Formats: sequence, C-alpha cells, structure tokens
Amino acid sequence: MSSRREKRSKMENETIDALTRRHFFGKNALGLGTASLASLLSNESVFAEVPSADSSSTQGDHAGLHHAATAKHVIYLFMSGGPSHLDLWDYKPKLTEQFNQQLPDHIRDGQRITGMTANQKAGLPLCPSKYKFSKHDNESNGVWVSELLPYTAKVAKELCVVHSTYTEAINHDPAITYIQTGSQIPGRPSLGAWLSYGLGSMNEDLPHYVVMHAKTSFPEQSLFNRLWGTGFMPSDHQGILMRSQGDPVLYLSNPPGVSRDDRRKQLDTLSMLNSELHAQLSNPEIVSRLKQHEMAFRMQASVPELTDLSTETAETFDLYGDQVKTPGSFSACCLQARRLVERGVRNIQIFHRGWDAHGRLPTEHESQCRDIDQASAALIMDLKRRGLLKDTLVVWGGEFGRTAYCQGKLTAETYGRDHHPRCFTTWMAGGGIKPGITYGSSDDYGYNIADADGNPLNPQPTKETWTPGAMHIHDLNATILHLLGIDHRRLTYRYQGRDFRLTDVHGHVVKPIVA
Repeated sequence: MSSRREKRSKMENETIDALTRRHFFGKNALGLGTASLASLLSNESVFAEVPSADSSSTQGDHAGLHHAATAKHVIYLFMSGGPSHLDLWDYKPKLTEQFNQQLPDHIRDGQRITGMTANQKAGLPLCPSKYKFSKHDNESNGVWVSELLPYTAKVAKELCVVHSTYTEAINHDPAITYIQTGSQIPGRPSLGAWLSYGLGSMNEDLPHYVVMHAKTSFPEQSLFNRLWGTGFMPSDHQGILMRSQGDPVLYLSNPPGVSRDDRRKQLDTLSMLNSELHAQLSNPEIVSRLKQHEMAFRMQASVPELTDLSTETAETFDLYGDQVKTPGSFSACCLQARRLVERGVRNIQIFHRGWDAHGRLPTEHESQCRDIDQASAALIMDLKRRGLLKDTLVVWGGEFGRTAYCQGKLTAETYGRDHHPRCFTTWMAGGGIKPGITYGSSDDYGYNIADADGNPLNPQPTKETWTPGAMHIHDLNATILHLLGIDHRRLTYRYQGRDFRLTDVHGHVVKPIVA
C-alpha cells in the first residue's frame, strides 16, 4: 500500500514539475513569441513553406515567386452554370444542315451524358444555333463571335479564345469545385487562396482576394464559400466577399457607441492575449485570426473610398453602360474590379449565375448576355486605356459548355442544351496572353476536341498528358499561375503528410498562348 502511495506521489510531482516547466518556458517565450507574431502581422507575403525563388526573378515591378511574371493581377469573370459555346463563340454552320438529326454514335463514342437527356424520347437531336456569327480578323488569325456579344466583338483583337477547354465533371457542383480548387471533392484551397499564399499582398489596406456576386435574372445554382475558401490553408488567405447592399464587407462598421479609438484599443488588447496564446500553442490560425482583425480595421478606412464612385468620369460610366449605376450589377462589379486593380488587389473574381439553359436557352442567354457583354468589353478597354491590361490577366468562362443536341422541345426558335464537359470555350486577355487569336478547335458538332482539319482527336485528350491544341482545366490553372510568376509544380502546401498543389499531380502550361 505504502509503495503504491509513494508511486502515485512521484507521478503527481513529475506532472506538476512538467506543467511548471511548460508554464515557465511559455511565459519566458512570450517576448519572442510576441515579436515573431508582430513580424508575421506586418508581412503579408508567403510563409516559409513555399520554396524561395532566385533573387533575380523577384526583383522589379513584375516580381514572381519562381520566375519573372507577366501579370500582377487576375480578374476572373466566372459564368456559373455553363454558357453555350455553340451560341456564343464556336461557330458550327454544318449543324444547320443536320437540324433535328440524331447525334452520330461515333461522335458521342460512348461518352457519359446526364440523366436529363439519357432517356428522352426524342433521342439526341442536333440543334444549330439560331444566332448569326461574324469573324473579326487581325494580322494573324480571326475570332468568330455571336451576335449576342456585339460589344465583346469590338475587343476581339485583345482576346485569346480557347475552343478546346475540357473537364471530367459533368454536374455543376463537382465541376465548379473542380475548376476553382483543382479537385471535385470539397476541401481544397481555391485558386485565389493559392495566389494569396504564394504572392502575398500589394496593398496592406485591402484584401489579397476579393469576390463579388453579380445580380442575375436566373440564379439557379447556389455558390458555396468553399469556391473562394482556403480549405486546409490558414484562413487569412480566403476571398473576402464584397456585397452590394449595407456594409460592402460584413461587420465592417463598428457597433453603435464604439468609436474607432475604442476599436483600436480592443484590438490591441486582443492582440496581447492572442500573442500569449500563440506563444503557448503555436497555432497558425491564431495568427490568421489576428491578421483578419487588423485587415478589417484598415478596411474601415480603405473600403469606403474604394466603393465611392463619385470620382469616376461620365465617360467611364458611358463606357460601362446604364447598369453600372445599379449596385450589384455585373457592370458595377467590373468597374469595382478595375478600381481594385488600381489599388493593388491581386485577385478579383466576379461570379455571374444563371447560365444553365436546359429548356429555353435563347430567352435566358439573351438576358445573360445583356448583363455581361458591354461590361466585359468595357473592362478590357478601361484597363487598356489606363495602361493596366498588360499587367492584368482577365479570364472568362464557366465550369463546362453545352451540348450540340437539344434537351426538351426543339424548334428553330427555342431549344435547350444539356451539360457538356468534353469541349467548351474560355477566353483570356492581357497579362502576357497572345491577343487576337484562337487556340484549339472542336469538330463539326462542337462536341469533341479536333485537329486542325476538324477531325476529332482519337483518342480524346486526357489530363494525364498534355495534347497540343487542348486545354484541360488543370492546364488553365497552371497557365494562370505561370503568368503570375509561379511554377504550379513548386507551389505546394503540406497537409496530412502530403504536399498538395492547385493542379494536383497534373497540369501543363499552355505555352502557345503565352506572348
């Protein structure tokens, strides 16, 4: 009995000694921890996990993480729902000759289709676009543009139109998650989070990454914050959602009775308490939380100036169109995107929902194009006239395209199209992209990626190896990172014993479209 009592007493004493030592070293490390934390809070650049770049590639106005960059900013115009490449960009006159005929089996070649058309009684009747296309030529190539996009057609000489984008996902949620995060399964960091992590900030008074949701008449699909989230990265790299009503950013204003001086004192006290906690636990989320608190405080001064459009000229308002004065419109979001670029924000993403046209595509796409056409063109022109386009990469596209066959009732005037991941159109402009060209092509049905003569590639491209003329969504993201001075294979984040990256273990830079 005495032996057990002595053993228990010894264990208790060892536990107390250990706690005392932990407490002692934690307290004595507080000064160092606080200094370290202050350093982290004052430095918005990437943490030490990212490989250091050669000093020669990180000097000057176009610094990059791994090599000299051609772009400093990205504005991503994301058309959520899947715009129809066949009605907007990919001119297929031969479809008119085969109106209402069945899609040939050898063209489909067993490709998976959705349950919405797999069992429809009419089969898969071919459906030409009802819209006229015109070709906009330059010295090297020409770009076909639909009559639905008359304003965008005027800036076709600035665009690189890619007709051979493809993905494996066929339903909205996994497809949007895939193109935004590099995985169909939720939980990975978004493109903007990777850019924030890799490149840091150019303006400490505004977020690295800003997201806007433009108003639309057809908001069918939901958008989840994981699309601009950080996954397993520290949360200070997430996108900040800018709203069109109330506070531009949630909780930006102080509560009634709390002055800015009061807020500063609260943050200082909170920082002191969290510094002690960080010294004890070394939890990176403590640093992230404090960074977000400090950013919110600075944004109380910077955001009202950003959102005040009174300094814009009448000429600028005319350029963007009447909708620019409607808060939350796509036009207003595009103007805000230009203002954000001017103030050093690296990544801006505008989501425009409502492109999922299953049954009445002409009605819906005509409305959608009225929303985005003039504003998209105005953004390109506005950036260029201010000397910003050369430093700003603009990307336009959705998660997939639409089918060459009809869904639902087919007439010459009204039709619908199902999801089509195998071949669709995106465009890019500025930031080191070759202007006024098309890249890749599809077959006569706009169904498969094709060679220069329009013959479907056999086999069709896969993400495992890069096929000239094709662009998998991993290739798209690899190219975006490349233009911003990042090697997509080297920008990694270690989590659960594995080094993760945006492009997973795939992706190739599409060098033929890089200037």
